[in-house]
Amino acid sequence: MSTPVDDPLSRERSHLAASRSALRAMREDVEALDIRDVTANWVNAEVLAHQIEERVKALADLSDTPLFFGRLDYLHTPGAERAEGAEGERFYIGRRHVHDADGDPMVIDWRAPVSQPFYRASKKDPLDIALRRRFGYTGGDLTAYEDEHLSDPAEAARTSTLLQQEIERPRVGPMRDIVATIQPEQDEIVRSGLSGTVCVQGGPGTGKTAVGLHRVAYLLYAHRERLARTGTLVIGPNRSFLHYIEQVLPALGELTVQQATVEDLVAHVEIKGTDDATAAVVKGDARMAQVLRRALYAHVTLPTEPVVVVRGSRRWRVAAYELEDIVRQLLDRDIRYGAAREALPQRIAHAVLVQMERSGEAPDDRVQDAVARNSAVKAAVKAIWPAVDPAKLVLRLLSDADFLAEHAEEILDEDEQKAILWAKPARSVKSAKWATADAVLIDEATDLIQRTHSLGHVVLDEAQDLSPMQYRAVGRRCTTGSATVLGDLAQGTTPWATRGWQEALTHLGKQDALVEELTAGFRVPTDVITYASRLLPHIAPGLTPVVSIRENPGHFEVRAVSGTADVVGACRESLRHEGSTGLIAADARVPELARALAEAGIPYLGPGEETTRETRLTLVPASLAKGLEYDYVVLDEPRAVVDGEPDERTGLRRLYVALTRAVSGLTVTHAAGLPPQLASTTPR
Repeated sequence: MSTPVDDPLSRERSHLAASRSALRAMREDVEALDIRDVTANWVNAEVLAHQIEERVKALADLSDTPLFFGRLDYLHTPGAERAEGAEGERFYIGRRHVHDADGDPMVIDWRAPVSQPFYRASKKDPLDIALRRRFGYTGGDLTAYEDEHLSDPAEAARTSTLLQQEIERPRVGPMRDIVATIQPEQDEIVRSGLSGTVCVQGGPGTGKTAVGLHRVAYLLYAHRERLARTGTLVIGPNRSFLHYIEQVLPALGELTVQQATVEDLVAHVEIKGTDDATAAVVKGDARMAQVLRRALYAHVTLPTEPVVVVRGSRRWRVAAYELEDIVRQLLDRDIRYGAAREALPQRIAHAVLVQMERSGEAPDDRVQDAVARNSAVKAAVKAIWPAVDPAKLVLRLLSDADFLAEHAEEILDEDEQKAILWAKPARSVKSAKWATADAVLIDEATDLIQRTHSLGHVVLDEAQDLSPMQYRAVGRRCTTGSATVLGDLAQGTTPWATRGWQEALTHLGKQDALVEELTAGFRVPTDVITYASRLLPHIAPGLTPVVSIRENPGHFEVRAVSGTADVVGACRESLRHEGSTGLIAADARVPELARALAEAGIPYLGPGEETTRETRLTLVPASLAKGLEYDYVVLDEPRAVVDGEPDERTGLRRLYVALTRAVSGLTVTHAAGLPPQLASTTPR
């Protein structure tokens, strides 16, 4: 039996096919561009060719990704006068704009103002929307639709089945965008302006990472030219996490956003060593910035001798008191050490030129530059304001007890100074066994000498784990731009973890940032988040627990086992379901579990490696679980996760992270007893 021509699903499929054809035509038009007659030279040609290549990539039609996911039927045409009886327009909402040969839109970019009601409209406030239609897909094929008649008072508000299905859809491969499921409170953050910094406190499954990435996509749409000049950067906690999220922005057509870890930003030296927790906490303390500034500016010496410049038969003398006045003026201006050092010879030369003019000469700028390069002036600058290498400065502070004591006086106490001093001083910058915190100190010293380049917008994810000095390092990258700060205080797993967002934002230099809290959980099932939330009073008192809005409670089980064979069995059970499985364990137990999986013939991946239909199990050390998610999680030995950390609170926070990685089901296996904070009540 043939499908009726007026069948709504058939009409929507026809529009999808026509839209794909239009997108293909747009891409072919770009590919066919002839730039030979519009480029003046090979450099322009290369730049234009690159821009065309990027445009072609942005117009790619991903076969398994819906070209549009929703439709809005307006009661009236947006922006037009509302004539009586006039019918509003219909817009299909998708990941990118698509137009036909006449330039008429077939799909509207989700970031366009006309698309906003798709995320914000409700029965209480329909925003002039008569109908909102959501589409369901299998792969790239449109298979279903669901309508909400927002302006019809007779139709009761209800939960979208397709929305729930999209949220709960099994996850295989890297993180995907949430553009079809953005909720009103998330959309408000996504569309916040470029000029302001936003800090998002969000518990597990609230979508804070996705919100941050979609905010970048929105800002690039709304402020394309400005951000093209100034740049955007996403900062994540580790490479595994960045690999996991790296496809989100390209799927939205954004290909120019850079990604990095904090370690990448401060990679001035090779990291060869590690710090104990005490040393790392002191080095990460914001007071170290004061110590570094003191140590740096201690190199400036007030002059006691005049400078005598010889030009031809004339000698020009700048007295010591004049030089001192120049130096004090530069110090009072509080400009970068290196910038002041570059200005000093010009200031001395200017003093000479004033004397020349008083004697009747008429020197110009070329004479001033020549005087500034005079050997006597160079020698004076070298003595008064010597060049300083930032790595050598930090090396001396960590190696020379007297030098550290002199510049840390009344800032660090004796125990703190001893904690950061190297037991065996390094001979050189190259031979030093630098730790991660040392690189951050070098970055601070580098910025004191020469200003760090600032970007237009920076996204900082898992921010709760940064030290004050790391916040300063990130803040330097957006002093003239804005930031999106994402994190969860309950998931802080470093000894220097953030105690409160206002303190963190102050170190970042964004103390006026708007702090938003997301408490609705879209990812973690109710039973799982309820169980994990037992830890909150012990790890983050006063923090609002996440409330799951998932209709599906998910699978949850706490299972006593006798050994690794039972853990492997639990993994087999999880793999019978569709989607990905993560086996999360204390770092020390990973080798044993890896052997057990290999002996059982179960293939597995490491964090950051992309799952496939054939290999859906990832073996995850607890230290790398943050930010990742799996459909099903088997959590091995919670007590071992806690005991693997230097203190109980950090261990319980690590456990909280591990417990909240599941999207559909969690099985907790344990041969040893559970931590008492979990065993206090019987789970459902």
